[in-house]
Parts: sequence; structure tokens; C-alpha cells
Amino acid sequence: MCKKQASFNLPNKGDLPTDRVTPNHVFNVTGIDFAGLFFLKFKNQRKGVLNKVYVVIYVCLCTKTLHLDFVTDQTSDCFIASLKRFFGRRGNCAKILTDNSKTFVGADKEIKFSYNHVNSPDQCISEFLISESIEWKFIPPKSPNLGGGSEVV
Repeated sequence: MCKKQASFNLPNKGDLPTDRVTPNHVFNVTGIDFAGLFFLKFKNQRKGVLNKVYVVIYVCLCTKTLHLDFVTDQTSDCFIASLKRFFGRRGNCAKILTDNSKTFVGADKEIKFSYNHVNSPDQCISEFLISESIEWKFIPPKSPNLGGGSEVV
């Protein structure tokens, strides 16, 4: 006896955003998130004091390539220093996608302030910064499912 299999009409899934499927250089569209509070013991310390460390995770949303960086706390200054190290190694991004944590919002405000501060006095520098500007997008609050592959649980 052969049983009939039920056939269900499943709805089609939506298309991915063009930023996530268009091949470009790695980390052109990047998702950023914090992981952690980890405790590290440095190798050459005699008493072995534990140091607090957070991990900043950079994810290329097109190729899913990871870049990990370590910071000592979650302040905007530490994150901007990490972002500068990331840009020095991987190059600038066209778009950054993050959640709405205080660190990311504060860093975004500081970067916009520096752009506006430099924008007024010197036309040549301001044109360079505008040409290299980064689109910073935040996902809606309390919705980590909209972060794509960059959201660490």
C-alpha cells in the first residue's frame, strides 16, 4: 500500500537585500556586535591576575568572513579605536549595520560630530571625508532577528 503524501504550498521566501548578494570587496557591508565579558590571564604574570576583555565581532554580510578584535571595555572610545584598527587592516566599509547599544550610538554621534567639525573649516578635507563617508544603520530596538548574520546571541 502506498500512502499519499500531503503536499503543502509553502510561501516563497523574500529576496535578500542587494548589499548581501552583490559581490564587492570583503567587509564592504559589515555587521558589528560585541561578545563577551571574558577573563584573560596573561602568560608572563606571576600571580595571574584576571583581566576583563570584550570581543568586537566584525562580520562581512556578503561572504560571512569574520574579523575579531579585543577591547577592554564597551565605551565609545574603545570601540572607535577598534574600528580604526579594523579599517587599517581591512579597508573602509560602505555600510555598517549594528544594534542600538549605547556604545554604537555614542560612536556614531562622535564620528558625525568630527565630520561636521571638519566640514566647515576646510573644503578639501571635507570633500575627502564626504567621499569616504560610511552609512551607519541601526536595527530596530529589541529585534535581533533583523541583524542578519551579525547578531551574536
